[in-house]
Amino acid sequence: MTPLAASALLGFHDGSMQAGAASGLWRAIEDNHRCNGLLWDEEDLARRRHAPDAEIAGNKRAIDRYNQQRNDAIERVDEHLFEFFFGKTPPRETAKLNSETPGAMIDRLSILSLKVRSMRAQTERTDVDRAHVEDCLQKLNRLQEQRADLAACLDRLLAECARGESRFKIYRQFKMYNDPKLNPAVYGESKRSTQA
Repeated sequence: MTPLAASALLGFHDGSMQAGAASGLWRAIEDNHRCNGLLWDEEDLARRRHAPDAEIAGNKRAIDRYNQQRNDAIERVDEHLFEFFFGKTPPRETAKLNSETPGAMIDRLSILSLKVRSMRAQTERTDVDRAHVEDCLQKLNRLQEQRADLAACLDRLLAECARGESRFKIYRQFKMYNDPKLNPAVYGESKRSTQA
């Protein structure tokens, strides 16, 4: 038994299904998808060419904040799934170690869902020529294939974990640029200001 099926996840990402009960796992999945959506919007805004520099700087700071929250949510997803699969019985050492965690796969599915939604919107535009629409249709098909393949891989990994055939580790991202004690540009700036 697994606590999650990719079909439910994709339905949630597409907005056609509600998230599962407000469990810790689904809350982390919701947080991850929300942050990815906010990141998507800020990334678009940060690429404006005629916006004031102060607005772009604000977009870049928001990107850093949402990216940290996104990574924190990925780690929480992995913590919940690790506890579900291995909380009572540690994974067997003979189980295959998967290099990508379920949380990272769920994050990638979230991003692919945002890409699918945005590419689909491009195929529905009426202010562009037919070549643009055809090109976007091809890209949409490829994105949907990638998402379906990744969803199948997630289902397989979760099923293998449930049977004890596969395992994963909880990795930490250690986003050093967000930590003022680890980012030399930030702690160097602090030292310079105290020396002035």
